Amino acid sequence: MDLWQLHVFCKVIELESFSKAGKVVHLSQPTVSSHIKDLEEGIGCQLIDRLPKKASPTKAGELLYKYAKKLLALRDEAESALAEFQGAVKGRLVIGGSTIPGAYILPQHIGAFTKEYKKVTISLVLGDTAAIAKGTLDGTIEFGVVGARVEDSRILQEPLVEDNLRVIVPANHKWAMRKSVSLDMLKKEPFIIREKGSGTLLSIQKRLRQQDFSIEELNVVAEMGSTEAVRQAIKALAGISILSTLAVAEDLQSGRLCALEIKGVNLKRHFYLTRHHQRTPSPLCRTFIDFLKKNTGI
Repeated sequence: MDLWQLHVFCKVIELESFSKAGKVVHLSQPTVSSHIKDLEEGIGCQLIDRLPKKASPTKAGELLYKYAKKLLALRDEAESALAEFQGAVKGRLVIGGSTIPGAYILPQHIGAFTKEYKKVTISLVLGDTAAIAKGTLDGTIEFGVVGARVEDSRILQEPLVEDNLRVIVPANHKWAMRKSVSLDMLKKEPFIIREKGSGTLLSIQKRLRQQDFSIEELNVVAEMGSTEAVRQAIKALAGISILSTLAVAEDLQSGRLCALEIKGVNLKRHFYLTRHHQRTPSPLCRTFIDFLKKNTGI
Protein backbone atom coordinates (compact mmCIF):
# COMPACT_ATOMS: atom_id res chain seq x y z
CA MET A 1 0.00 0.00 0.00
CA ASP A 2 1.17 3.47 -0.89
CA LEU A 3 1.36 5.91 2.05
CA TRP A 4 0.23 8.82 -0.07
CA GLN A 5 -2.85 6.87 -1.15
CA LEU A 6 -3.55 6.07 2.48
CA HIS A 7 -3.21 9.77 3.34
CA VAL A 8 -5.75 10.68 0.64
CA PHE A 9 -8.02 7.83 1.78
CA CYS A 10 -7.99 9.10 5.38
CA LYS A 11 -8.88 12.63 4.27
CA VAL A 12 -11.85 11.34 2.27
CA ILE A 13 -13.08 9.40 5.32
CA GLU A 14 -12.57 12.33 7.71
CA LEU A 15 -14.18 14.93 5.44
CA GLU A 16 -16.83 12.54 4.02
CA SER A 17 -16.18 13.99 0.58
CA PHE A 18 -13.89 13.41 -2.40
CA SER A 19 -13.99 17.07 -3.41
CA LYS A 20 -13.25 18.40 0.08
CA ALA A 21 -10.41 15.92 0.48
CA GLY A 22 -9.04 17.06 -2.88
CA LYS A 23 -8.91 20.66 -1.73
CA VAL A 24 -7.02 19.71 1.44
CA VAL A 25 -4.41 17.58 -0.36
CA HIS A 26 -4.33 19.89 -3.42
CA LEU A 27 -5.59 17.34 -5.91
CA SER A 28 -8.53 17.38 -8.32
CA GLN A 29 -11.57 15.28 -7.47
CA PRO A 30 -10.93 12.86 -10.38
CA THR A 31 -7.35 12.35 -9.14
CA VAL A 32 -8.61 11.64 -5.61
CA SER A 33 -11.12 9.15 -7.04
CA SER A 34 -8.33 7.51 -9.03
CA HIS A 35 -6.18 7.11 -5.91
CA ILE A 36 -9.05 5.49 -4.01
CA LYS A 37 -9.87 3.22 -6.94
CA ASP A 38 -6.23 2.07 -7.17
CA LEU A 39 -6.19 1.43 -3.43
CA GLU A 40 -9.41 -0.59 -3.62
CA GLU A 41 -8.12 -2.64 -6.56
CA GLY A 42 -4.86 -3.31 -4.75
CA ILE A 43 -6.66 -4.53 -1.62
CA GLY A 44 -9.39 -6.32 -3.52
CA CYS A 45 -12.49 -4.83 -1.92
CA GLN A 46 -14.55 -1.65 -1.81
CA LEU A 47 -13.46 0.77 0.88
CA ILE A 48 -15.82 3.71 0.40
CA ASP A 49 -19.52 3.86 -0.47
CA ARG A 50 -20.18 6.76 -2.86
CA LEU A 51 -23.48 8.03 -1.46
CA PRO A 52 -25.37 10.99 -3.01
CA LYS A 53 -24.31 13.53 -0.38
CA LYS A 54 -21.29 11.98 1.29
CA ALA A 55 -18.55 9.40 1.07
CA SER A 56 -18.95 6.76 3.77
CA PRO A 57 -16.50 3.98 4.69
CA THR A 58 -17.51 0.37 4.29
CA LYS A 59 -16.70 -2.07 7.09
CA ALA A 60 -13.43 -2.83 5.31
CA GLY A 61 -12.83 0.91 5.00
CA GLU A 62 -13.35 1.43 8.72
CA LEU A 63 -10.83 -1.33 9.46
CA LEU A 64 -8.25 0.07 7.04
CA TYR A 65 -8.72 3.60 8.40
CA LYS A 66 -7.59 2.53 11.88
CA TYR A 67 -4.42 0.95 10.52
CA ALA A 68 -3.81 3.77 8.05
CA LYS A 69 -3.76 6.33 10.86
CA LYS A 70 -1.18 4.24 12.71
CA LEU A 71 0.98 3.87 9.60
CA LEU A 72 0.84 7.61 8.90
CA ALA A 73 1.71 8.36 12.52
CA LEU A 74 4.71 6.03 12.23
CA ARG A 75 5.77 7.84 9.05
CA ASP A 76 5.62 11.15 10.90
CA GLU A 77 7.66 9.66 13.74
CA ALA A 78 10.31 8.42 11.30
CA GLU A 79 10.56 11.84 9.64
CA SER A 80 10.87 13.49 13.05
CA ALA A 81 13.62 11.06 14.14
CA LEU A 82 15.60 11.66 10.96
CA ALA A 83 15.23 15.42 11.39
CA GLU A 84 16.52 15.18 14.95
CA PHE A 85 19.45 13.06 13.76
CA GLN A 86 20.30 15.85 11.35
CA GLY A 87 20.07 18.43 14.12
CA ALA A 88 16.69 19.91 13.11
CA VAL A 89 13.28 20.02 14.79
CA LYS A 90 10.68 19.51 12.10
CA GLY A 91 7.83 17.24 11.10
CA ARG A 92 4.17 16.70 11.98
CA LEU A 93 2.87 15.88 15.46
CA VAL A 94 -0.68 14.77 16.30
CA ILE A 95 -1.77 15.43 19.89
CA GLY A 96 -5.07 15.40 21.75
CA GLY A 97 -6.83 17.62 24.22
CA SER A 98 -10.00 17.24 26.23
CA THR A 99 -12.39 20.19 26.33
CA ILE A 100 -10.60 22.65 28.61
CA PRO A 101 -6.98 21.91 27.67
CA GLY A 102 -7.94 21.66 23.99
CA ALA A 103 -9.66 25.04 23.95
CA TYR A 104 -7.90 27.12 26.60
CA ILE A 105 -4.39 25.73 27.22
CA LEU A 106 -2.86 23.87 24.28
CA PRO A 107 -3.61 26.33 21.41
CA GLN A 108 -1.48 29.14 22.86
CA HIS A 109 1.45 26.79 23.46
CA ILE A 110 1.11 25.25 20.01
CA GLY A 111 1.30 28.76 18.59
CA ALA A 112 4.41 29.62 20.60
CA PHE A 113 6.09 26.31 19.71
CA THR A 114 5.46 26.52 15.96
CA LYS A 115 6.64 30.13 16.01
CA GLU A 116 9.94 28.95 17.45
CA TYR A 117 10.15 25.80 15.30
CA LYS A 118 8.86 26.93 11.93
CA LYS A 119 9.20 23.55 10.20
CA VAL A 120 6.81 21.86 12.64
CA THR A 121 3.11 21.22 12.06
CA ILE A 122 0.93 20.24 15.03
CA SER A 123 -2.52 18.73 14.61
CA LEU A 124 -4.79 19.03 17.68
CA VAL A 125 -7.55 16.45 18.08
CA LEU A 126 -10.37 17.41 20.45
CA GLY A 127 -12.48 14.97 22.45
CA ASP A 128 -13.50 14.03 25.95
CA THR A 129 -11.04 12.33 28.31
CA ALA A 130 -12.16 8.85 27.28
CA ALA A 131 -11.73 9.60 23.56
CA ILE A 132 -8.27 11.12 24.01
CA ALA A 133 -7.15 8.15 26.11
CA LYS A 134 -8.40 5.79 23.40
CA GLY A 135 -6.51 7.73 20.73
CA THR A 136 -3.36 7.51 22.82
CA LEU A 137 -3.78 3.74 23.14
CA ASP A 138 -4.52 3.04 19.48
CA GLY A 139 -1.66 5.27 18.29
CA THR A 140 -3.66 7.88 16.38
CA ILE A 141 -2.29 10.58 18.70
CA GLU A 142 1.10 10.67 20.44
CA PHE A 143 -0.09 12.20 23.68
CA GLY A 144 -2.97 14.14 25.14
CA VAL A 145 -3.78 16.56 27.93
CA VAL A 146 -6.96 15.64 29.83
CA GLY A 147 -8.80 16.63 32.97
CA ALA A 148 -9.18 13.28 34.73
CA ARG A 149 -7.24 10.21 35.75
CA VAL A 150 -7.61 7.21 33.44
CA GLU A 151 -7.87 3.79 35.05
CA ASP A 152 -5.77 1.83 32.59
CA SER A 153 -2.33 0.38 33.31
CA ARG A 154 -1.25 1.08 29.73
CA ILE A 155 -1.71 4.82 30.25
CA LEU A 156 0.98 6.97 31.86
CA GLN A 157 -0.19 10.29 33.34
CA GLU A 158 1.56 13.14 35.12
CA PRO A 159 0.15 16.46 36.40
CA LEU A 160 0.81 19.36 34.03
CA VAL A 161 -1.48 22.29 34.94
CA GLU A 162 -3.58 23.12 38.02
CA ASP A 163 -7.19 24.14 37.54
CA ASN A 164 -9.99 25.42 39.79
CA LEU A 165 -13.57 24.22 39.45
CA ARG A 166 -16.25 26.55 40.81
CA VAL A 167 -20.02 26.85 40.92
CA ILE A 168 -20.83 29.23 38.06
CA VAL A 169 -23.97 31.38 38.18
CA PRO A 170 -25.25 34.30 36.07
CA ALA A 171 -24.63 37.82 37.32
CA ASN A 172 -28.30 38.34 38.26
CA HIS A 173 -28.55 35.09 40.25
CA LYS A 174 -29.52 35.29 43.92
CA TRP A 175 -26.09 33.88 44.82
CA ALA A 176 -24.11 36.30 42.68
CA MET A 177 -22.81 38.27 45.67
CA ARG A 178 -21.90 35.19 47.71
CA LYS A 179 -18.42 33.70 47.99
CA SER A 180 -19.56 30.16 48.71
CA VAL A 181 -22.58 27.83 48.94
CA SER A 182 -23.27 24.52 50.67
CA LEU A 183 -24.01 21.18 49.04
CA ASP A 184 -27.55 21.28 50.43
CA MET A 185 -28.12 24.62 48.69
CA LEU A 186 -27.06 23.09 45.36
CA LYS A 187 -29.81 20.47 45.56
CA LYS A 188 -32.51 23.09 45.06
CA GLU A 189 -31.13 24.81 41.96
CA PRO A 190 -31.60 23.78 38.30
CA PHE A 191 -28.26 22.19 37.44
CA ILE A 192 -26.54 21.57 34.09
CA ILE A 193 -23.99 18.76 33.75
CA ARG A 194 -21.48 17.70 31.11
CA GLU A 195 -21.86 14.46 29.20
CA LYS A 196 -20.63 11.07 30.39
CA GLY A 197 -16.89 10.73 29.77
CA SER A 198 -16.18 14.40 30.40
CA GLY A 199 -13.14 15.02 32.60
CA THR A 200 -14.99 17.84 34.33
CA LEU A 201 -17.91 15.55 35.20
CA LEU A 202 -15.56 12.82 36.43
CA SER A 203 -13.73 15.29 38.67
CA ILE A 204 -16.98 16.63 40.09
CA GLN A 205 -18.32 13.14 40.79
CA LYS A 206 -15.10 12.16 42.56
CA ARG A 207 -15.06 15.25 44.80
CA LEU A 208 -18.76 14.94 45.67
CA ARG A 209 -18.39 11.25 46.56
CA GLN A 210 -15.68 12.24 49.05
CA GLN A 211 -18.41 14.20 50.84
CA ASP A 212 -20.91 11.29 50.64
CA PHE A 213 -22.84 13.28 48.07
CA SER A 214 -24.03 11.89 44.74
CA ILE A 215 -24.55 13.88 41.58
CA GLU A 216 -27.95 12.18 41.35
CA GLU A 217 -28.99 14.35 44.32
CA LEU A 218 -28.72 17.45 42.15
CA ASN A 219 -31.70 18.86 40.25
CA VAL A 220 -30.26 18.09 36.82
CA VAL A 221 -32.25 19.84 34.08
CA ALA A 222 -29.85 19.37 31.16
CA GLU A 223 -26.82 17.39 30.02
CA MET A 224 -24.60 19.06 27.43
CA GLY A 225 -21.75 17.91 25.23
CA SER A 226 -19.38 20.82 25.64
CA THR A 227 -18.24 23.37 28.20
CA GLU A 228 -19.16 26.15 25.79
CA ALA A 229 -22.74 24.87 25.59
CA VAL A 230 -22.96 24.83 29.40
CA ARG A 231 -21.49 28.35 29.58
CA GLN A 232 -24.05 29.71 27.14
CA ALA A 233 -26.91 27.90 28.91
CA ILE A 234 -25.93 29.48 32.23
CA LYS A 235 -25.94 32.94 30.61
CA ALA A 236 -29.37 32.12 29.14
CA LEU A 237 -30.59 31.41 32.72
CA ALA A 238 -31.21 27.70 32.06
CA GLY A 239 -29.47 26.72 35.28
CA ILE A 240 -26.15 26.74 37.11
CA SER A 241 -23.17 24.41 36.88
CA ILE A 242 -19.66 23.62 38.06
CA LEU A 243 -17.04 24.63 35.50
CA SER A 244 -13.36 25.38 35.17
CA THR A 245 -12.62 29.04 35.84
CA LEU A 246 -10.31 28.90 32.80
CA ALA A 247 -13.33 28.29 30.58
CA VAL A 248 -15.28 31.28 31.86
CA ALA A 249 -12.40 33.67 32.57
CA GLU A 250 -13.65 36.35 30.17
CA ASP A 251 -17.18 36.23 31.59
CA LEU A 252 -15.89 36.41 35.15
CA GLN A 253 -13.73 39.40 34.28
CA SER A 254 -16.60 41.19 32.53
CA GLY A 255 -19.04 40.41 35.36
CA ARG A 256 -21.48 38.42 33.23
CA LEU A 257 -20.88 35.33 35.37
CA CYS A 258 -19.85 34.75 38.98
CA ALA A 259 -17.83 31.92 40.56
CA LEU A 260 -18.46 30.45 44.02
CA GLU A 261 -16.75 27.83 46.15
CA ILE A 262 -18.59 24.91 47.75
CA LYS A 263 -18.13 24.87 51.52
CA GLY A 264 -15.96 21.97 52.63
CA VAL A 265 -15.29 20.70 49.10
CA ASN A 266 -11.87 20.97 47.46
CA LEU A 267 -12.51 21.57 43.77
CA LYS A 268 -8.92 22.01 42.67
CA ARG A 269 -7.80 19.52 40.04
CA HIS A 270 -5.02 18.94 37.55
CA PHE A 271 -4.83 18.49 33.82
CA TYR A 272 -2.71 15.45 33.05
CA LEU A 273 -0.14 14.83 30.35
CA THR A 274 -1.33 11.48 29.05
CA ARG A 275 0.56 9.02 26.85
CA HIS A 276 1.05 5.33 26.22
CA HIS A 277 3.13 3.75 28.96
CA GLN A 278 5.07 1.45 26.64
CA ARG A 279 5.27 3.49 23.44
CA THR A 280 8.46 5.53 22.97
CA PRO A 281 7.60 9.14 22.09
CA SER A 282 9.02 10.49 18.84
CA PRO A 283 11.82 13.08 19.05
CA LEU A 284 9.40 15.84 18.05
CA CYS A 285 6.93 14.65 20.68
CA ARG A 286 9.63 14.73 23.37
CA THR A 287 10.65 18.24 22.33
CA PHE A 288 7.09 19.53 22.55
CA ILE A 289 6.46 17.80 25.89
CA ASP A 290 9.61 19.44 27.28
CA PHE A 291 8.35 22.77 25.94
CA LEU A 292 4.96 22.29 27.63
CA LYS A 293 6.50 21.35 30.96
CA LYS A 294 8.80 24.35 30.87
CA ASN A 295 5.94 26.77 30.15
CA THR A 296 3.04 25.24 32.09
CA GLY A 297 4.54 22.88 34.64
CA ILE A 298 3.26 23.05 38.21
